[in-house]
Amino acid sequence: MTMLLRSFPTKCNLCFCIVRQSYGYKVPTRTLAATVGNTKKKYLHKEKTLKNIPVKQKLPVINIWDGMTVKDLANSLDKDTDHIFEVMIYIPQTDRYDRDKSVINDIEVIKEIIKKSGCKYIMKSKQKTRTQLDMDAYKRPQAHSSELVRRPPVVTIMGHVDHGKTTLLDKLRHSNIVDGEFGGITQHIGAFSVRLPTSKEEITFLDTPGHAAFSAIRARGAHATDIIVLVIAAEDGVMNQTKESIQLAKQANVPIIVAINKIDKSGVDVDLTKRGLFSEDVVLEEYGGEVQSVAISALKGTNLLELQEAIVAQAELLDLKADVTSLVEGVVIESKTDPGRGKLATALIKQGTLKRGAYLVAGTAFAKVRAMFNDQGQPVQLATPSQPVEILGWRELPSAGEEILQVETEKRMKEVISYREEIQKEEKMNKDIVEIKKFQEEHDRIYQEKLQTRLAAGYKRYKRGPREKDKVISGMYDGPQLCIVLKGDVDGSVEAILDTLETYNDHTQCRLDIIHYGVGQVSENDVILADSFNGTVLAFNVAVVETVSKLARSKNVSIKTFNVIYRLTDYLRQELSNRLPPRIEHDVLGEANVLQVFQITEGKKKVPVAGCRCTSGSLHKKNLFKIVRENETIYEGNVLSMKHLKNEVQSIKTEVECGLSFEDRTIIPEPGDAIVCYQHKEVPQSINWDIGF
Repeated sequence: MTMLLRSFPTKCNLCFCIVRQSYGYKVPTRTLAATVGNTKKKYLHKEKTLKNIPVKQKLPVINIWDGMTVKDLANSLDKDTDHIFEVMIYIPQTDRYDRDKSVINDIEVIKEIIKKSGCKYIMKSKQKTRTQLDMDAYKRPQAHSSELVRRPPVVTIMGHVDHGKTTLLDKLRHSNIVDGEFGGITQHIGAFSVRLPTSKEEITFLDTPGHAAFSAIRARGAHATDIIVLVIAAEDGVMNQTKESIQLAKQANVPIIVAINKIDKSGVDVDLTKRGLFSEDVVLEEYGGEVQSVAISALKGTNLLELQEAIVAQAELLDLKADVTSLVEGVVIESKTDPGRGKLATALIKQGTLKRGAYLVAGTAFAKVRAMFNDQGQPVQLATPSQPVEILGWRELPSAGEEILQVETEKRMKEVISYREEIQKEEKMNKDIVEIKKFQEEHDRIYQEKLQTRLAAGYKRYKRGPREKDKVISGMYDGPQLCIVLKGDVDGSVEAILDTLETYNDHTQCRLDIIHYGVGQVSENDVILADSFNGTVLAFNVAVVETVSKLARSKNVSIKTFNVIYRLTDYLRQELSNRLPPRIEHDVLGEANVLQVFQITEGKKKVPVAGCRCTSGSLHKKNLFKIVRENETIYEGNVLSMKHLKNEVQSIKTEVECGLSFEDRTIIPEPGDAIVCYQHKEVPQSINWDIGF
C-alpha cells in the first residue's frame, strides 16, 4: 500500500484521496471536497492560459503569373479591384496601373501586393483564358451542288478617275447619279441591282472610286465581285488607276471585261487603246486572248446591249450558285450613320437569305436586324444572295470590308463578340509588352551611360542637370502644329482620308495631329475636343447643325466642310504651310570694294575707316552690312559712320566713294575686301507634302 501511494505524483491530491478510500481508509468529506475544488481550479486556469496563446494561422496561397492585369489579381485574391488600388497606394511606382485592364508587368509589384494582402504566392504559368477555347464564328462548309441555286453575278465597275464609270451605270439603271457627285468624282463605293431590259437578267453592280486616294475601296470592290468591267477612256488609254485595277483583278483572280468608253469623241484610236493593254499582260479575244472587249459610249448609250450580253455570257461560264437555306454570309460594302435612322451598313449577301430579326456579327460589331432597305431606299423583308441591302440595327458601325456572319441566337452572338474582343485585347497587350520592354531597355541603356559618365568624372564634378520631371516637361513638343477632328459620311471616305494623311511625313517642320475621327455628323463633343487642343474640325460630306455651329462660334473653333477630297487636302497643305515661321533671306541692296584703310583719331582712340567705292546698287546706312574676305564673312552688323568727302550721308550710289566705320572696331578691313549692304526679307515657307495626286 505504501509503495502504491508513493507511485502517484505528490501534487495529484485528488488521486491520492481516491486510492486511500478504495483501500478502506477514511478520508474526511471536507478534505475530499477541497481537493476536488482545487484540482478543478487548476485545470480551468490551465485551459484559460492555453486559449490565450496565439495559434499560428495558415496563410492562403495565391497563384500569380507574368502579365497579370489588375482584374486578374483581384480575381485571384477573391477581392474587388478597389482593394488592389488601395494596396498599391503603399507601393511605390504603381501610379501607372490605374485601370482594371492595366497590365502589371513588374512581378515584384504583384508579389508585394500579395504580401500586403496577407497571403502567400506561388508562381504558375499563365492561366487559360477564354481565347484558348475557340468560340469564334466561321463560314459553313459548302452545301451539296444539288442544294445550290443560281444567283445573279456581282459586277464591279473599275477604272481611272473621270473615265465614265458612273455615267455607264446611269445608263444601265436609267438614273442620274453623276450629277449628284461633288467634283464629278465618285468618293465611296456604291451597290445597285439592275434588271437588264433585254435578257431580264439581274446584275448587281458595284461602282468604285477611280481617284488615287481611294485605293483601299477599290481593293474591297475587287475581292467582293465576280466580274470586273474595266472602263478605259479611248482618248486617254491606260492610266495609273487602270493599271492598279488590273493588278487587283489578278490578285483576286477575277475575270475582266474591257469597256473602251468615249468612242463618240472625234480623233480617238480604239485599236491603240487595245494594244496599250499588252504592256499590262491583258490580251483581248481579237488578239488571241480570253478577255472580252466592247467599244461603248456611256454618254450616248452606244453598244451597251453588247456589254450586257458580254456580262451575261461571262456569268454563265462562271456558273454562279449559292445556298439560300444556310445561315447568312456577306461582306460590308460601306457603313455610315444616318441622322434619322441611326447606324447603317450596306452589305452584299453571298450565302443564305437574310430576314428581319437575324443576329449578325462583323468583326467586333454586331446587330439584330431591325429593318432592311434596297438601293432605292425602299424597305424589303428579305435579301437573297448577290443582293445589296442597307441593314439597320447595328450597335456599333462595322468597318467596310468586314465579313458578315449570321449566328443562331443572341447568346451565341454575344459569345462570338466577347471572344473576338478578348483576342484583340491579348494582341494589344502583347504589343504593349513589347513596347514596354523596348522602353525599359532604352532606359537601362541611358542609365548605364550616365552611371559610367559619373564614375569617370567623379561624383562632385559630374553635372547632374535637370530632374527627370523637368526633362519631360522641357521635352514636350512646342513647335508649329495643326490638330484636326475628322468626321465623314461613310467609313470608306474616312478610311481614304486617313490613308492620305498618312503620306504626310514632314512632322519636323509642322506637326499634323489627328486627335479624333469618326463617321457621322459633327457633334458638340467634337467641337469641345477641338477646342481643348486648339484644333480644327473637318467635316467631309456631312452636315453641321445650327446648335453645333453656334457652339463652335462661341469657342472660336473653325469647322471646315468639304465635298471633294482633293479640296480637303489642299486646305490642309495650306494650313500647315501657314503655321510655318517665315524663312529669313538676305536681300542685297548694294556692294562695294575696300580700296584703302585709314586710321582716324576720335578722342584718344584710333578708329579704322574703310575707304570704299560702291560697285553696284546703293549703300544705306540704316541697313545691315557684312565684310567678305576670300569668300568668308568676317563681320555682320551695322555701320557707325558713312561719309562722303567730309560729310555724313545716309546713302551712297554706284561709282561713288565713301568712308565706312563699323560698330565692332576690333574688325579691321583690308584692301580687297568686299562689303555687302543687305536687309532681312521674310519669305513664307510651304510644306513639303507629296500626296500622290
